[in-house]
Amino acid sequence: MTTAPSPTQPLAGVRIVEISSFVAAPLAGMTLAQLGADVVRVDPIGGAADCHRWPLTDAGESIYWAGLNKGKRSVTADLRSPDGRQLVARLITESGPAGGILLTNTAGREELDWDALTARRPDLIRLEILGRADGTAAVDYTVNAATGFPLVTGPADHDGPVNHVLPAWDLLCGIYAALAITAAVRHRDATGEGSRIALPLDDVALATAGNLGFLAEAALTGRERPRLGNAIYGQYGQHFTSADNVSFMVVALTPRHFRDLTELTGTAAPVAALATALGVDFTDEGTRYRYRDVLTGLFAPWFQDRTGTEVATALAGTSVLWERYRSFADLVTEPRVTENPLFTPLRQPGIGDYLAPGAPMSVNGVHVPARPAPRLGEHTESVLRE
Repeated sequence: MTTAPSPTQPLAGVRIVEISSFVAAPLAGMTLAQLGADVVRVDPIGGAADCHRWPLTDAGESIYWAGLNKGKRSVTADLRSPDGRQLVARLITESGPAGGILLTNTAGREELDWDALTARRPDLIRLEILGRADGTAAVDYTVNAATGFPLVTGPADHDGPVNHVLPAWDLLCGIYAALAITAAVRHRDATGEGSRIALPLDDVALATAGNLGFLAEAALTGRERPRLGNAIYGQYGQHFTSADNVSFMVVALTPRHFRDLTELTGTAAPVAALATALGVDFTDEGTRYRYRDVLTGLFAPWFQDRTGTEVATALAGTSVLWERYRSFADLVTEPRVTENPLFTPLRQPGIGDYLAPGAPMSVNGVHVPARPAPRLGEHTESVLRE
């Protein structure tokens, strides 16, 4: 490959072979492709387990698959046969000085393991996403169940676990994987050495719970984090509903935010009297959190007496952090999407024309635009010819 790196495509010239399914590994491959890498996704003939994953178009095409495989090339091979696996091993190891990189979440193929591939190419970079560090299987939804978050999610009076909709651990794992491969390329460029990288999904979730203090809090204090509904732990934040049933999330992180909120809602005097009666200081974020329910009771009537438009107009004139709750259907017609340079028109074969996001970061003011996902096996001939 001869493509030269640029500020928006720093990985141009690097080739990565991806053998994957579901979210984390495909997201990592797409992120690397957005950074300029030539990412060749290899699927079994007929497609991997995620090729028909929901959401689907009315014609049955996977919108999900197209969304996470933008900008890649697609090769299909008979991964059940030794000859097919040998062909893929050659694709990985004979891909030029900036190749020799495998991204996978699919274990158990002897010809594609570390020892077999490094025997062919000593400077190999191989990243494998695992379920757990011991090699046992796990997915985002089971990892989430085992990591404590469903027991602190949901209404304060709810009994039982509540899963969140966002596959947070898959998404974090995918970004960690892309970062790890980028770092391994940098290391190889500097030393000539390859890297064997294991990235367990479970460890991504555990690291996050540790980094955010959830685990240390339990270990050091013995306390369980409470369920808070839509409130924010340790800060003042709550959702309010207007007279015409429009919901808002309102957050006051600083004393200025809180002062503006009390002035807007006409509650400065009652809040001051409450502070005096309780002997507390509401400039302290912990105090605002502890007395969140009574504060919400003071603020709520102001929202309930106004329309959503009136609430939004008034909040916009303050320092308070706020936003109206929106649906996905709302978003696709709003300027945040339609006039955002992150989104560009994309003609996706089999799916149709729609606005699709490119890389979320801009470099020197430029977003890398989305490129279509390949049709399954579209580049098999051309890649193998190369």
